[in-house]
Amino acid sequence: MLLPSFDYYRPQSLPEALSLLGEMGEDARPLAGGTDLLVNLKLKKLAPKVLLDLGGLEELKGNRADDGLVSLGALDTASRLASGGPEVPGLLAMGAGALGSPQVRNRATLGGNLVTARPAADICLPLLALGAKAVLAGPNGEREVALDGYFKGPGYTVKEAGEILTRVILDAPRPGVGGGYQKLGLRQAMEIALVNVAAHLELEDDGKTVALARVALGAVAPFPMLSPGAASALIGKPAQETCFSEAAEAAAAEARPIDDHRGSAAYRRDMVRTLTLRALRQALSQAQGNQEAQA
Repeated sequence: MLLPSFDYYRPQSLPEALSLLGEMGEDARPLAGGTDLLVNLKLKKLAPKVLLDLGGLEELKGNRADDGLVSLGALDTASRLASGGPEVPGLLAMGAGALGSPQVRNRATLGGNLVTARPAADICLPLLALGAKAVLAGPNGEREVALDGYFKGPGYTVKEAGEILTRVILDAPRPGVGGGYQKLGLRQAMEIALVNVAAHLELEDDGKTVALARVALGAVAPFPMLSPGAASALIGKPAQETCFSEAAEAAAAEARPIDDHRGSAAYRRDMVRTLTLRALRQALSQAQGNQEAQA
């Protein structure tokens, strides 16, 4: 299938990109990795008159750590995140590594994943569990938006017309913190999850008590969602199987799956329970390992 005709611009700075976006309005679409946008163009689901290639914007590149926080550039690719590094939390690396195929991961970007906002997005879910914030730049300056509240529906977020997602901010990896990511699909690769779960645990100094927990659920609601009940079942409690089972039950109860051609709501709810338990075990193992490594 051929792409529809469009004008192409490659701005060299964020102010230039915002100016062009403001000038062209709804006729323009920002382009990062293009793994979703170009497919939708070929399928005639979208027909913008202008593509703004963000690849030349240095403001959207590079990662930095400062004062306990990490800032990840929106143009970071999934393959770069999957390779990890001192500034990339293990949970985010897991999710990025589960996205698509090697070819797709080489093109797909952190910012594109967040803007596309699929309910089962492999990068969105770990970032939500990690308590990340999106930095949005627009004609009136920058604003930070917590991801818990950023997603509004499939492909729909609080990002306004004329804004560009530039970076993501989250806590830097540290001892006693671990994550787990579980994804269920019909295939091993190039698969949109039937259910996916990201779990984030922070342990007290004793290595046995949960100080903070977040459990994020994908493909069981119109957007990636946190499970408050799962967090309540964990925080301040022993990091052990009994509490993990209670958290898994709470997550299953709060999930909002629907029946479709890929699976029933009842099956998805059962899988939320199973994958949450697995993700929490994985997160505990990583947290304890990080704590021991720093002891």
